[in-house]
Amino acid sequence: MGQKWIQKILCGIFLAGLIGGLCGCTAGDFGAARGQGAADIREDAGLTDGSSTGNVLRTDGGSGAAVPEAGNERGTAVPEAGNRSGATVPEAGNRSGATVPEAGNGSGTAVPEAGNGSSVGVQKAGNGRDIGVQAASGGGDTAAAAQAADGAVVVTDFGLRLLQHCAEAAAFFPPNASMPMDVYLETGSSANILVSPLSVMTALAMTAGGAEGETLAQMEEVFGMSVPELSAYLSDYQERFEEGEAEKGKLNMANGIWFTEDERFTVEQAFLEKNEELFGAGLRRVPFDSSAMEEINGWVKENTDGMIEDILDEIPCDAVMYLVNALAFEAQWQEIYHDYQVREGIFTKADGTGQNVDMMYSSEMWYLEDALGEGFIKEYAGGKYAFAALLPREGMTVQEYVAALDGAKLREILANPLEVQVEAGIPKYKSEYSITMNKVLQEMGMADAFDSNRADFSGIGYSRSGNIYIGRVLHKTFIAVDESGTKAGAATAVEMKDECAMLEPPQVRTVYLDRPFVYMILDREENVPVFLGIVEEVN
Repeated sequence: MGQKWIQKILCGIFLAGLIGGLCGCTAGDFGAARGQGAADIREDAGLTDGSSTGNVLRTDGGSGAAVPEAGNERGTAVPEAGNRSGATVPEAGNRSGATVPEAGNGSGTAVPEAGNGSSVGVQKAGNGRDIGVQAASGGGDTAAAAQAADGAVVVTDFGLRLLQHCAEAAAFFPPNASMPMDVYLETGSSANILVSPLSVMTALAMTAGGAEGETLAQMEEVFGMSVPELSAYLSDYQERFEEGEAEKGKLNMANGIWFTEDERFTVEQAFLEKNEELFGAGLRRVPFDSSAMEEINGWVKENTDGMIEDILDEIPCDAVMYLVNALAFEAQWQEIYHDYQVREGIFTKADGTGQNVDMMYSSEMWYLEDALGEGFIKEYAGGKYAFAALLPREGMTVQEYVAALDGAKLREILANPLEVQVEAGIPKYKSEYSITMNKVLQEMGMADAFDSNRADFSGIGYSRSGNIYIGRVLHKTFIAVDESGTKAGAATAVEMKDECAMLEPPQVRTVYLDRPFVYMILDREENVPVFLGIVEEVN
């Protein structure tokens, strides 16, 4: 058989829908101006007087240079407009170490080092909140490495906690149980769970850039890192994988912000500039009607290579902003499967029933083990990315195994594989997963952000109709694994609303994934799980 490809396409989208009043959605066509200087956003888009321009806003950091379309680093088609200002845009926690002023917020949140690729100190802006970073002398490489390690720890911890809470939500109801739609959406659409912590954290970090007071403190507690530090790490990580794409393996990310042109909502220019500088976010000021939903869904589909068809089913009349992250991963196996390596087998579900499946067999060299389970690592071409799987001991459910893990234990397992021969078996499988993450994130400790009375996102903007808060956090994923390829995609959307609406001796180990298991897509160089999932059944 000719050479076959195993691909992983992992996509993540985060959309933050800010609701800022006026329960009536405006109609109109989207404009097409982009590429203007960030310093001109407020004046040219009418952000202070609420004029309805329908312009596309895309800041370029004040350089006047051409920028990718709609915050997507891979080129979504959006007509270009001239940069009229060329004004210098302050940098927020950027990799150069420039000091950044910040819109008034008054948080006074203590911020440790921002980790911007050099040894850094934090400069306090006159408004009482630490949001910028300033280069300090010496130790740049050491500081950057330390920050990367800390960031990887934070992403792993957050991803595992997210997976655990999603598994707990699903465990409340048996498969195919009858339940109200809102409950169904909060428990997940499938027994097979797949989340992308990188996508969710990037989108939430963009949103948290406008959080203040207790809202900000709770979000940072859930993250496990201050927002400036996390944003700097995610920004640097995005730059590293864009510059160092592995042979036959790539990881792409795009970010965009859509906000309403309705005069009730005034956006903070500093918030937009910060997200453009840190995350390369494209800016779109549009009427929030059905065409806006079509545009956002089209952007999601393109930036997830078609894996996620849509993320929104509606734009509520009280939505004022959406912050969106798209993540796409694609890679070939280091050792591809041949026809003789694929044979029929039985996958035993948690209830004891068996499924006829196609199992893909191979010999691997990295064995994983802890007191409660075992697994293996299967590398993609180039060795930067890998598929890692963990199988609970007989008699233990996959939910019990996941609940027994913590971030430190998972990192220890992944960081200390035994170099022994592993006879491995992976079933061909495909699954889709979607969940409204409001309840999950609230249980993790992010409560105020969803409360219309207590939420403080004053750093994002102001609505005449009421307080701004998160309305929904939506997450969708897809994965298909077979002998010729693997494709996976994820989309996360956060909708914000206002009060208008609510080593060992050499030996052979055998690990066949023929019953429920945990799996991850790993960036082995960064020690970051790009995706974490559970397979309960094979479709």
